[in-house]
Amino acid sequence: MRSALKATLIGGCMAVLAGGAAFATGGAGGAGGGSMASSGRDGDLQSSPRYDPSAEYAKAIQALKANDYKAAANAAEHVTQAVPRNVDGWRLLGVARAGGNDWKGSRRAYEKAAKLAPDDPTVHAGLGLALANLKDSKAQAELDWLRAKTQACADTCADAPRLKSLSTQVESALAPAAAGASKPSAMLDRSMLFGGARTGDAAYVTAVSLINERRYDEALASLSQAEAVFGPHPDILTYEGYAWRKKGDYARAETYYQQALAIAPEHIGATEYYGELKVARGDIRGARLMLARLDKLCAYGCADAEELRRWIDAGGDPQKN
Repeated sequence: MRSALKATLIGGCMAVLAGGAAFATGGAGGAGGGSMASSGRDGDLQSSPRYDPSAEYAKAIQALKANDYKAAANAAEHVTQAVPRNVDGWRLLGVARAGGNDWKGSRRAYEKAAKLAPDDPTVHAGLGLALANLKDSKAQAELDWLRAKTQACADTCADAPRLKSLSTQVESALAPAAAGASKPSAMLDRSMLFGGARTGDAAYVTAVSLINERRYDEALASLSQAEAVFGPHPDILTYEGYAWRKKGDYARAETYYQQALAIAPEHIGATEYYGELKVARGDIRGARLMLARLDKLCAYGCADAEELRRWIDAGGDPQKN
């Protein structure tokens, strides 16, 4: 990967939590915010979403901290409307609905999240708690899933403490209630779901370093931590797409590039990397559409457009030809 791939955060991403400010331009590239529009498979711009998902995510986090679950749910819904394929938006909505004791709403949100991230323990735990509060027997299946995951992890993986805590929470919700007691009505420990700005900054910077070292699995784990803090930001989504592409999962990579461009259609990094993905798939026409967009974005030329041009001319990664 060329040297342009580097961390470029605005000093302390507290700006994101405070008001939804975007990351600085560069690195993952281009306009890390700006006007928003959804993008189709060929990159053509379509209707713009009404909300900036990063800003709405920040609002939801702040509302959760203030125990204002109605405001948190409203903001989280805006995130899911803007980027419906983003698991963090649905997970955030699940937490907010649970906080307001809207367990049906929480279940629906976690079910959406589970379809997008079937291996996410926090999603299974949140769904288990929602089902337990609804007295739905399917809650046991979620607990069984968590127990199996915990047993497979044992004490040998870094995720062991979190898995044990999640299992315990769902197990407690399913335990028989004492006589006369109302049972259950707990929500997941939010500290396990959403870290602070420093945590997000550190995870993002670490992820970029790991990508440069081609340690893509570890990078994706760090990017997931950053996204849990800052929500669906185009820089994070672009790096997630890049890592999945390097792992050879083109379909999954495409979903992240499309999410990034839906939020920030002028994001230079996402546009270039999506074009490279199209070349790798043999879709030269689609790659040329991405290049045409880059040429418009880079009125005086830019390295990103030239790199994609080399990919198209070479019919693949020019460094391998």
